Amino acid sequence: MVLVSGILRRVALAILLIGGVGTMAAMFLGTIEVVGTQIFHTPVPGALELTESTMVLIVFGALCYAQIRRSHIRVELIYTNTGPRARAAMDIFADLCGLVFFSLLLWQAYNEALYSLQIGEATVGLIRFPLFPARIVLAVGTGLLILQLVLDLITDIRRVIDGSEIQAAEDYDPTRPTGTD
Repeated sequence: MVLVSGILRRVALAILLIGGVGTMAAMFLGTIEVVGTQIFHTPVPGALELTESTMVLIVFGALCYAQIRRSHIRVELIYTNTGPRARAAMDIFADLCGLVFFSLLLWQAYNEALYSLQIGEATVGLIRFPLFPARIVLAVGTGLLILQLVLDLITDIRRVIDGSEIQAAEDYDPTRPTGTD
């Protein structure tokens, strides 16, 4: 499990960094689009379509890494005032809810990506961007998140059994043995 977790962490970080580059590209493209439209009265062809596709990478590329760090939003009022086993039980419930939701999303994302690829779906505009890469990124990002949720579910079940605290994301080292594997 440590090996899978370490590989997943590295892949998630790489996708997150690519999404960061995509964010910067979308920001610069948006700036150029505004300047071109407002000052030179000439919009940048394909700016909207490229930015839309980049947003999928930014959002779904970051989901897995956010789950690895357990940085998703949660209501801490009750969570922080309970013991380690109760927190682990709440995390199990959240993991299961996430698994159900994102499994349904993956199922539909996969179908949409496959259909988009089959029909050669592309944007309508001056520059035709294919839409299947964004749909594939959505499916891959969701799949990685599901894998991390499964790993977290296993960890959280162990936490309920032994009453241990969750390992802080800052202290996480996938190469260091935890003694539980």
